Amino acid sequence: MSPLALLPELLILAGAVCGLVTGLFVARERQRVVAWINGIGLASAAVFAATSPHLVAFGTYAVDLVTNVTRLTVALATLLALCLAAGRIRAHARESELYTLMSLAALGTILMAGAADLLVLVAAYLVASIPAYALAGFAKDAPGTEAALKYYLMGAFLGVLMLAGVTLAYGLSGATAYPEARAPAVAAVLLLAGPLFKAGGVPAHFWVPDVAEGTSRPVAAFVTTVPKIGALAALYRLAGSVLDEPALLAVVAAATMTLGNLAAFQQDNVRRLLAYSTIGQAGYLLVPVAVAGRTELAEPALLLYLAAYAITNLGAFAVVVAAGTDALADYAGLARRSPWTAFALVVCLLGLVGTPPTAVFAGKLLMFAAAWDGGYAWLAVVAAANTVASVFYYLRWIRPVFAQEGTGERGTGGVAVVAAVGSLVLGIAAVAVLLGASAL
Repeated sequence: MSPLALLPELLILAGAVCGLVTGLFVARERQRVVAWINGIGLASAAVFAATSPHLVAFGTYAVDLVTNVTRLTVALATLLALCLAAGRIRAHARESELYTLMSLAALGTILMAGAADLLVLVAAYLVASIPAYALAGFAKDAPGTEAALKYYLMGAFLGVLMLAGVTLAYGLSGATAYPEARAPAVAAVLLLAGPLFKAGGVPAHFWVPDVAEGTSRPVAAFVTTVPKIGALAALYRLAGSVLDEPALLAVVAAATMTLGNLAAFQQDNVRRLLAYSTIGQAGYLLVPVAVAGRTELAEPALLLYLAAYAITNLGAFAVVVAAGTDALADYAGLARRSPWTAFALVVCLLGLVGTPPTAVFAGKLLMFAAAWDGGYAWLAVVAAANTVASVFYYLRWIRPVFAQEGTGERGTGGVAVVAAVGSLVLGIAAVAVLLGASAL
């Protein structure tokens, strides 16, 4: 295997290590240079992932379309999260550490997506999780400490269950490599614990609202978006080769989207609302995972939806960062105070519903088609019902934005606008490709 095939991972690691070392020797007010170092590593990884001809499957780590799309999506999403954090943490005593922790968590996320061996998956889970625990408690205040503790305890417990599942799968099949390993019944349930925790899926979802509310807003944007990408890619690989119970994932998908949407209905804290929204989105994303190996539409549906979700969810959180408030009532009159921020919020919230021409619309379209083609028509019906139900709580947030009066602060959400425009561009391009493919 050529070392160039692993260049994106090496570039992100180099950016994190160089950034950490640089942060030891620069003055506190000049630590912004560490953000640039990590950003260059992430951007370089994204460029290589988008142009790399090195697509090979090799032993315990697969470098294929799933890995490459995950690399690109994670690198770009982490870049946006870095921009959000850089604007709020300047001259902090540990500024350089925040950027480095984000890059390391992103690296672990990519490794989860590329893992083709159960032991590599466990190692990648740890690399993705440990920096995220530190990020959750980075502010060292009471809410952040509580969030980090809950995040860590649940992650450690479910990680142990996953390791038990790996042990049981090895005992039953005598192998840990995906093509040979098998995880029936109890082994499958245990093995799913870790990836479902990172994805925010039921029943491993309890940490999501508490961490989203307790940690800083840029970190909340990161931990509810980026780890989910690698976790769902890992679940897709497991479902396609290791798990013998595909119906289990279909039930988990239905439960996850339903619980997430129902719990979001009465939320007046926008961070908790978005947290439950991300749980609902995880349910939709689990649909193509549940039909892995049953239809050729599963892979493109998952990859497109992951990219669409990442940019749209980050855009919504970027508005919260720009506004500087979590109370739903404080967004009254936002369209008058900050028209571009209001535009980004409306595009991202309607995008999360799946409104054309946003990127999530194209992702959901493929998701419905994959469920139907894969023999889970009932799951497509459940997803459609949940999509309609989710309109209610997104509109609860959109409606006051256009009120004539409001007392909230004026905020400029440059990252939010970029994400909103990106969601529209990706959606239009994806729909054009889908229409072109259907015409052939």
